[in-house]
Amino acid sequence: MDRLRRLQYAPHMSRLRVLGAVCACVIGCFALAAGAGTAVAGAEANGGPWCTSYTGSGIPPGSGIPPWGFHATQSFKHGESGSSHGWGNINLDTNRVSGKICQTISGGGQAGRMISVRLGPHILYHSHVAVMWGYPGNVVTAPIKVVSSTDSKCKVGTLGHVTMYASYNNVKTDSIQLFLGSGCRDGSRLYHGGAQSVNAQVPPL
Repeated sequence: MDRLRRLQYAPHMSRLRVLGAVCACVIGCFALAAGAGTAVAGAEANGGPWCTSYTGSGIPPGSGIPPWGFHATQSFKHGESGSSHGWGNINLDTNRVSGKICQTISGGGQAGRMISVRLGPHILYHSHVAVMWGYPGNVVTAPIKVVSSTDSKCKVGTLGHVTMYASYNNVKTDSIQLFLGSGCRDGSRLYHGGAQSVNAQVPPL
């Protein structure tokens, strides 16, 4: 009789063990998801991994030609210098753009400060027959939003816009200009020059 009872309850105990294992797995998955979400939120709230330096000579991310992209370096007044790079997707037909721009400013008697901004979702202006710096080229203007910052004055969520220009007809005098709102004015910078200092890809190709 005891053996019969053990046989009758054995499947029940097995089901309980399986149910317990499933519950533990679900709880573990939620914990991992929460941890990943916290890591991403932390990255967007500070320097994090969002703005790793770009050391390539071409247009990021380093392989092929992105829909839009650039890298730029510039010397500014008061001994400051800056570097910036970004890339992303764009569709002129639907008037939509996405991607990220990183910028680091150093020198001038201040600690280095970094911001990263997201673009989009809608293009503010674009032209294939723009003229800047005396030469024709492609230009795209898009809204931006600060998503990470090591500058205590520049808060996450600050809005602005960026104008990206790339010349053509065998002329290389590109420019990237960031315009940011109050608190992030230090990040409002103009990068302009030849391929050695500013190299931009702005559609249409």
